[in-house]
Amino acid sequence: MSGKGIRIEGLRKRYGEGDTAVDALKGVDMQVAPGEVVGLIGPSGSGKSTLLKCLGAVIDPTAGRMTLGDEVIYDEGWKVRDLRALRRDKIGFVFQAPYLIPFLDVTDNVALLPMLAGVANEEARAKALELLTALDVQHRARAMPSQLSGGEQQRVAIARGLVNRPPVILADEPTAPLDSERAMAVIRILNDMARKFETAIIVVTHDEKIIPTFKRIYHIRDGVTHEEAGEGREFE
Repeated sequence: MSGKGIRIEGLRKRYGEGDTAVDALKGVDMQVAPGEVVGLIGPSGSGKSTLLKCLGAVIDPTAGRMTLGDEVIYDEGWKVRDLRALRRDKIGFVFQAPYLIPFLDVTDNVALLPMLAGVANEEARAKALELLTALDVQHRARAMPSQLSGGEQQRVAIARGLVNRPPVILADEPTAPLDSERAMAVIRILNDMARKFETAIIVVTHDEKIIPTFKRIYHIRDGVTHEEAGEGREFE
């Protein structure tokens, strides 16, 4: 893998000190190529949430190395001065709940991130509309979040995660609240967007409906990852 995507090598995270220390991550190795959607699965307490927070620059790892695109962002310490800018510009987030801002319409919910990055308002809204069109929710561009269905809200959340064209998207249980049809629609969209924008996407999930769609899966158990080939089943 070169140029884009993400590579994690020997990532560790320890909480606490001395006799009360807990090793949540014990040396995670993982890589996701541009245009690839990879599943991350494991039982509660296995380290999934800790790994996602480290990848998202939300918490500090204890040791290891993370490379994002061509840039080493962590190597026994952060190599990036502005972690907020890193999260805003290089990492997209899609959560189990859409977390749309209730007093902003759909377009401005998506356009807000580029606006915060200094993009002119009209240009940011044009970027937002382009993505909303790609996700087939452009007809809801002026609607408020409360007027959207659950599936529409999740599509808007995906657009928000993609709007700054980040090389990596971290999706945390994005299909959990959805029925089978809408869950498969979301995973299809993530795959389409990964290919279109050359984005590396990591999907944390317990959702048995979508696990067969991954071509590669990382299982995490007791803070260690194990890679295996997935079924790569076509979407139903």
